[in-house]
Amino acid sequence: MTSRLASLPSPLYAILDPEPARGRPILSVLQDLLNGGVRLIQLRVKKADPKEFYQWAVESRRWTRSKGCLFVVNDRVDIALAADADGVHLGQEDLSLAAARRLMGEKIIGVSTHDPEQALEAERGGADYIGFGPIFGTSTKDTGYAPRGLETLKTIRRTVRIPIVAIGGIHESNAARVWEAGADAVAMIGDLMGAEDVAEKARRILNHPSQASRSKTSSRPE
Repeated sequence: MTSRLASLPSPLYAILDPEPARGRPILSVLQDLLNGGVRLIQLRVKKADPKEFYQWAVESRRWTRSKGCLFVVNDRVDIALAADADGVHLGQEDLSLAAARRLMGEKIIGVSTHDPEQALEAERGGADYIGFGPIFGTSTKDTGYAPRGLETLKTIRRTVRIPIVAIGGIHESNAARVWEAGADAVAMIGDLMGAEDVAEKARRILNHPSQASRSKTSSRPE
């Protein structure tokens, strides 16, 4: 099936999460991300009540829309719809892709995957992009999966046509290796949320020298 996303709007997929944000207000961090040029953001909230999650989502939608930023809500289809997010991101244990599509209509759906079979299943099921990982070890989320590594990411790139967001242990110093292995975007949480200057950190990542020479289209299978 064809993705609703011909490409991702940014090589950096920022995950906005209150837990690694060093106690700073989540909406303040969001503004820093946007001021740093981030145009692809997921709101992930694991330890807040639904009302607070919804309120953050509504405000995030307002700010991201003003900057032309693609905004995705993690896990919660109901909150994504209520806040008029651009889409939702689903894990393997969340609502099924088919059920989410019935609710989300033409909005974007991303799916977390951890092996080639899951990646293909997500593509065939109509996912607009996949998350793939963990690429390296990560301390921000217990995925239950061993690090997949760059060689497996290269296999995934040869396997699917839809955009790939690589996740897991990715930070400023190794992002270029992940892009070079075939990721359309790198998801960052701890390294980005924990930065002293989030906006400047985002700018450096987005302006990495590897991005200047990187093709606008990834090498996807014919």
